Amino acid sequence: MRKHIFLAVFGIFSAGASFAADTVTSPCRLPEFPQELRCGKVQRPLNPAEPGGKKIDVHYVVLPSQDKNKLPDAVFLLAGGPGQSAISLASFGQAMFSRLNKRRDLIFVDQRGTGRSASLACPELENSPDVADDVQMQKQSDACLARLKTLPHGDLRFYSTSIAVQDIEAVRKQQAYDRINLVGASYGTRVGLEFARQFPLSVKRMVLDGVVPPDMSLPAADAQAALDGVFQDCARQASCNAAYPALAQQWKSLSTRMPQSVSVTHPRLGTPLKFNMTHDVLLSLVHKTLYAPTTVAGLPYALTQAGQGNYQPLVTLSGATNLPGPAGINYGMHFSVWCSEIFAHPLAPPKDEFEKLMTDMYQRTCKNWPRASIPAEFFSIPAAQSPVMLLSGGIDPVTPIRHGAAVAKALGSQAVHITIENAGHGLLAQGCVRDVVYRFLNAKENTDALKVDSSCVRQIPRPLAWQALQAGKEVQP
Repeated sequence: MRKHIFLAVFGIFSAGASFAADTVTSPCRLPEFPQELRCGKVQRPLNPAEPGGKKIDVHYVVLPSQDKNKLPDAVFLLAGGPGQSAISLASFGQAMFSRLNKRRDLIFVDQRGTGRSASLACPELENSPDVADDVQMQKQSDACLARLKTLPHGDLRFYSTSIAVQDIEAVRKQQAYDRINLVGASYGTRVGLEFARQFPLSVKRMVLDGVVPPDMSLPAADAQAALDGVFQDCARQASCNAAYPALAQQWKSLSTRMPQSVSVTHPRLGTPLKFNMTHDVLLSLVHKTLYAPTTVAGLPYALTQAGQGNYQPLVTLSGATNLPGPAGINYGMHFSVWCSEIFAHPLAPPKDEFEKLMTDMYQRTCKNWPRASIPAEFFSIPAAQSPVMLLSGGIDPVTPIRHGAAVAKALGSQAVHITIENAGHGLLAQGCVRDVVYRFLNAKENTDALKVDSSCVRQIPRPLAWQALQAGKEVQP
């Protein structure tokens, strides 16, 4: 009898919470979704120290549970960048977590400074059709900074990760959720770690894909190692070595020929494109190709062609002239976060040319960029109070396995770390990884979540180097 009374009371409470949540959201549509969604916003102080001061609206979208008997632990998806709009990535999130969505709400919060939440977009940088050099990029970022400062929400000191997670907590409260699940990708993992540090009792479980520790300074420390891996792997593969002999030496020779004037066909517009290929532009194009195994596979060909004076494959492969798309970066928010957090402590001297490129670029841009005050506690990782799954790829040039291992060690016994040696940046779309993540988040007990079977995650081989067709027949790598 007592059990039935408890269930009845719990049922009334759940219905009341759902009703309350519905009253603060309204029906809405997104182009990628045939069904009706729920949209909401929470008004937040721009400066948390002045709750009565200037306000901004933080927008979010709810993909309601497909089951009337939904579970209370919603899943919040945390976008990367920094600077991506979570709402713009909602269709990807639904594709990855459709099984969870059957009984759980999926929540996409546009972090302050992105998307619909006090946007700090820089179309000067984001929509440029050119391959920009250092001087052009600096002019574009300076122009954006001057324009952003004129916006009503343009005090750029208040867009740090530490402040942004307080907005997420406000959304959780407005939606009357109890403890929530967090899934962060790339920079979103830093958001997840900071949320768990500030609000540990609000977290049920957390998934961190491509781990960005709070003390990581610049996303270039492992680019040279990733590129060296391409060269070493090609030398070991007989067919790759035959097609692209002495690739490392070719790269060294190529990188010493800069600057030079380059003419290609614009990959997107189909128009002539001329630009000055400097050493830094070359490094930037190569860095962009190292993120994913699919583009890594084309890098030996692209570098060999560049060595022969044809830069078309490298420009196309890098995606440098692409429009932003759903995963595009709001660069005003990007620089507001990075300029504050990476320069909170002195940077170590760069150890290679990729780090020097990144250090120089951020130092130029951040010289005059307003910076948030970052609390010392932000750079700490307390032991996790709830289960955390970390995912790392071994050829990731930005968030390598060592980052995930260090964070897992700090989190302690509540952390499990899954690695794929030959995967790049982000594992959620790799093989059965999302099924493992589903079982982790769906497990009834924390002990079961921590013991989830991940044996289906196979160690995939490195991507085979792409080779062009020759004499009318395909060349097999």
